[in-house]
Amino acid sequence: MMIDSRIWELAADSFWDILLPGLTVTIPLTVLSFSFALVIAVAAALVQFAGVPVLKQIARFYIWVIRGTPLLVQLFVVFYGLPRLGILIDAFPAAVLVFSINEGAYCAETIRAALAAVPAGQMEAGLCVGMHYLQIIRRIVLPQALKIAFPSLSNSLIAMVKDTSLAANITVTEMFMVTQRIVARTYEPLVLYIEVGAIYLLFCTVLTRVQAVMERRMSQPGGRRPRANV
Repeated sequence: MMIDSRIWELAADSFWDILLPGLTVTIPLTVLSFSFALVIAVAAALVQFAGVPVLKQIARFYIWVIRGTPLLVQLFVVFYGLPRLGILIDAFPAAVLVFSINEGAYCAETIRAALAAVPAGQMEAGLCVGMHYLQIIRRIVLPQALKIAFPSLSNSLIAMVKDTSLAANITVTEMFMVTQRIVARTYEPLVLYIEVGAIYLLFCTVLTRVQAVMERRMSQPGGRRPRANV
């Protein structure tokens, strides 16, 4: 079936209406959530790596619960459930909170595995030059672990761009919700959902290219490597 001119006009007119919330809501939501998720992930991974008894069990319990429940359920619990306890959180902050906690659990396991992959000799070398444990972790072990974990963390960031569409279920006006509203007004779901999918694809493609460039630079033989600073 030929696509008539009205469909093309609708796609052209709606493009900026969809892209704008993508740039002003979807991308900021992704960046904020992933930044907080990395902080949570590094803390949870380091606690497990250090083997602190009580904190390690708390970290494992957090990871078990978050990874074992759907992200959509977590969004509903925070946004629709917590008000029953008198805790009211606006839609955007609620989405940031849930995405951060959810992604932090997955990234924590990635970073924990990367920490375990750093040769034990790196820790011994740090002790030999008189560095204490926290200095060794901050200056030697963690930088190397993050370099190892970079590909997996980058993939998690790209996946999060797409996962932010779930925030429409708690009234965050990101680009998928805007698309739903346009569909409700125009009754043209096929072209509009394909269009928003293409915009998500565009965002993810840009991030994939950035990821490839950064991985190439990090793998160069002459690249800088973390080393002990006395």
